[in-house]
Amino acid sequence: MQLFLKLTVKLLRLNHYFIVFITLLLVILSSAAAYLLEPDTFGHWFNALWWVMTTVATVGYGDYFPKTVPGKILAMLLYVFGIGLLSLLIGKIIDSLAELQRRREGGKLKYQGQSHIIVINWSKKAQLAVEDLLDSEADLAVIIIDNSDKHPFDRPRVHFVSGDPTSAEVLEQAGIHSARSAIIFADPRIDDSSLIDGKSLLVASSIEQIAPAVHTTVEIVLEKHILNFRHVQVNDFILSHDAVSRLAVRSALKEGNVDIFMQLLSRKYGEDVFELPADPSWSTYGDAFQALLRKGATLIADRTDMAINRRLDEPIPSAARLFVICNEETINKIRKERRQSK
Repeated sequence: MQLFLKLTVKLLRLNHYFIVFITLLLVILSSAAAYLLEPDTFGHWFNALWWVMTTVATVGYGDYFPKTVPGKILAMLLYVFGIGLLSLLIGKIIDSLAELQRRREGGKLKYQGQSHIIVINWSKKAQLAVEDLLDSEADLAVIIIDNSDKHPFDRPRVHFVSGDPTSAEVLEQAGIHSARSAIIFADPRIDDSSLIDGKSLLVASSIEQIAPAVHTTVEIVLEKHILNFRHVQVNDFILSHDAVSRLAVRSALKEGNVDIFMQLLSRKYGEDVFELPADPSWSTYGDAFQALLRKGATLIADRTDMAINRRLDEPIPSAARLFVICNEETINKIRKERRQSK
């Protein structure tokens, strides 16, 4: 009994891959031995393999069984070692899956995908952003980086990385080099507004240093800090309370127009803003405006220039980035027609 306990302890300490190898080796050798010992009983090596598998799995259909003394001795060895080894293997597999789940929930796994969006610092605003991102594209993956120890938003297509977002190791664990963009939200756990922006600035600097090609959007609490963020090449920044204040003013001055802005801010319902490359057949903004209008889309801007509808006779520049307002069905239809025309 003492010898059996020592053997069990040693087996439990074995490497997972080694246990898999030993189990497979035992099954293959036992199948070959059973067939060699009783070829008339099994008729084929695969039947011997079938008998070994049903024996070590404790199923025991009884369609095949050894009839000679050597075959029965082999069966008894399988009862002792085969069943125990297979049980150990199954236990190891279950433990590995449980450990993998614990590491995933604890944010310790590295993300291996591409073209994902990284959301940094968890808050209610971050949650709304993640929900909107998931609704926007069916196959888009979102990576959350936060200092918490547990996955804050365990949903399909949402991966969690735990750690300091200013750390290069943590950013690389989130796949920063292959990310489409990163959104840095103000950390709600910091009370001092200057310190909040200071942390966001450090995160933005780390991203710029490691992966300068990644598009970075930062939430800024104090307007006076905007200049600091321009120095680290942040692509876009949003003042934390600016949008809410402006929407409140518009609601007070013009009743009902807030719904229009809310449709453009959220991708969950109504119309949305989409970017569309210029068609080679369009010479002027007027050509583009009329062509898109017939398809159900309204041309509103070229990059940040929203005055192009007053300059419809002007030619469209080669570097134009046109933005239209329409629903998702319309933009998909236009893009499909573009692909088919090519």
